[in-house]
Amino acid sequence: MEEVQKKRMLSGIQPSGDLHLGNYLGAIKNWADRVNDYECFYFMADLHTITVRQDPSELRKRSVNQLAQYIACGLDPEKNVLFLQSHVPAHSQLAWVLNCYTMFGELSRMTQFKDKSAKYSNNINAGLFTYPVLMAADILLYQPDYVPVGEDQKQHVEICRDIAIRFNSIYGDVFKVPEPLIAKTGARIYGLTTPGDKMSKSVPDGCVFLMDSPDDIRRKFKRAVTDSDRENCVRYDKEAKPGVANLMNIYSTLTGKTMTEIESEFAGQGYGVFKPAVGDAVVEALRPIREEAERLMKDKAYLDEVYRKGAEKASYVAGKTLRKVYKKVGFYQI
Repeated sequence: MEEVQKKRMLSGIQPSGDLHLGNYLGAIKNWADRVNDYECFYFMADLHTITVRQDPSELRKRSVNQLAQYIACGLDPEKNVLFLQSHVPAHSQLAWVLNCYTMFGELSRMTQFKDKSAKYSNNINAGLFTYPVLMAADILLYQPDYVPVGEDQKQHVEICRDIAIRFNSIYGDVFKVPEPLIAKTGARIYGLTTPGDKMSKSVPDGCVFLMDSPDDIRRKFKRAVTDSDRENCVRYDKEAKPGVANLMNIYSTLTGKTMTEIESEFAGQGYGVFKPAVGDAVVEALRPIREEAERLMKDKAYLDEVYRKGAEKASYVAGKTLRKVYKKVGFYQI
């Protein structure tokens, strides 16, 4: 019987800081669940990190630690292709070609460029402006069917699709045009102290890191923002009670319970009971991840071998696409 070809999926996270609960529930947990249904490529997007100044030694350390955390979260390197973006030169090579097929106006409209320009006004560099083109190259190199992203990243997939369609219209069927895949649950986890904003390492008090101790996690949830009224009632209302809705979303994603079931579970008990319960659920969910990551971080030889094998597999696939692109645009190849 002929084996059915799996659909391909690709995504990556910058090693610009420690992985946190939002990364796990919004992305990595879903990645691990899809391994039997898709051919999966996941990478550490270190090229993207340097649009903002980084401490070189810290970046190297985080790149290795993030791989350990990927594996601890359930990404088996035997079943997924795990690699470091900078280990595959084709990313940068294709990005230059795609720069020449991307319009200035398209890039100037990107929300992330506007946000980061405001945040890092003393370092508005060209890489920050062309960031979406490198992201398009990251994606199109591997000809994926789907790109799992959060709601806030949809714009990047859209410009990637526009670039691919434009290139294909000139040179024929070169790139597969990917579809964004957004998880219905846990797709966007908000900060515990800033429930109007996505959970971010830039607000550490409201961010739960995968390597946080149980005591730190419980402390952060006890201090989590709920709402400004005096209702003290666990009820899902994203508009009126964004802090409570965020906590319920986290609890639901970890326990599998519906919002109605959560409301019933904590009926009449108030936030003093609810917030510690969510904290305890997070502690138990992250405990095996933290312990396994700590073990893996001590085995640098193993992590280096995973990176080497991942880069070889990724380079094989990426190289085929790059050679095709180079031929189409007219580069003389040896």
